[in-house]
Amino acid sequence: MQTEADYYALFEALDRGELPPDARAGLRARLAQEPAFAQCYAEFRELTGTLGAYASRRRTRQQLRDLHTAMLGAEAAPVLMTAETNPTPPPAAVPMLRISRVERHLRDFWNGHRATIGVAASVAVMAVFSTLLGLEWWKAAREKPSLYGYTVLRREVDKLKQGQRALSRNLSQLDANTEVNSGKGAVRDAKDQGKFSGTGFALTADGYLVTSYHVIQDADSLVVEGRDKHRYRAESVYADRKHDLAILRITEAGFSGFGRLPYAIKPTEADLGERVYTLGYPREDIVYGEGALSARSGFEGDTAFYQISIPVNPGNSGGPLLDERGNLIGIISGRQADVQSAAFATKSSYLVRLVDSLSAARPAQAYHLPRYGQLAGSSRPRQLHKLQDFVFVVKVYE
Repeated sequence: MQTEADYYALFEALDRGELPPDARAGLRARLAQEPAFAQCYAEFRELTGTLGAYASRRRTRQQLRDLHTAMLGAEAAPVLMTAETNPTPPPAAVPMLRISRVERHLRDFWNGHRATIGVAASVAVMAVFSTLLGLEWWKAAREKPSLYGYTVLRREVDKLKQGQRALSRNLSQLDANTEVNSGKGAVRDAKDQGKFSGTGFALTADGYLVTSYHVIQDADSLVVEGRDKHRYRAESVYADRKHDLAILRITEAGFSGFGRLPYAIKPTEADLGERVYTLGYPREDIVYGEGALSARSGFEGDTAFYQISIPVNPGNSGGPLLDERGNLIGIISGRQADVQSAAFATKSSYLVRLVDSLSAARPAQAYHLPRYGQLAGSSRPRQLHKLQDFVFVVKVYE
């Protein structure tokens, strides 16, 4: 009975070509007919291959060690070899190398400071990664994650400028300071700048306004300020988080209303490529911007929003988007950070649906939306002149 060693001797003879032709042909026929025997041959080939590779690595490693020893020997004793000092000459395959003085100093420096250099490199790498990570944390802390996947445009007021202006007003108008109160808490001064700001516009003549939900999110108190710098206390009466809409109501005693609104709110969708414009407060003064309706859907195909080609900035959120006839077609919401001039606006049709549902739920408090606009046919400067009194800064206090 043949053992595994016998089989391995047979396989080794086969691989070396030492078997007679008849024996080699019979062995190959048996390998083809007996799977177990063929598996044994495959294991033999795998084992011999592994051993051969290991032996090759050891030979290479030994050659490198021999070369390294020869280099160190040349450095330690660069003596001219003669027949008297070394009767047996070194092998021709291992040349005697001579190392220059500069290279010797470099090797000494590296051997003496290897650990220090490694630590310094590690510290440098860690410092770079820590800086990058710190910047990401700082950005995440300053920029609250958006509910809508893009950059929302609520403006954070500069606290230093806010303090300077408040101090100046307190010195010049001590008797004009008033305290604004709301159901959630107190605001320091009605003339204060607040913590955040956005834009809003009149929804009805009797004191309701529209802005973006993210503008008034987490607000304790709200103040609405017009172009004439007159301020009104306001409160949020309804918020549609999904479509980034919020309805506000002015609660200021003695408020008599906005008067007739010059624009109509369009209940249907606008046309692709239509020229559009907006008004808002990305700064202390009202700012006009114009462009075109570039897509009937918003970020990642959201059909509740338009995409428009108008440059917008923090503070524009909640501002009106109007067509060339002066009809309201949308409410500015945000912009896509990695695409120049790609902004988004909630469609006015969703605002109309929201108002209709609220009016149906409370018929006694129905909203009376403007049905007919007064701006069609007017020049753009004339339209803007009429619109400015119905667009406001919404100041948020937390």
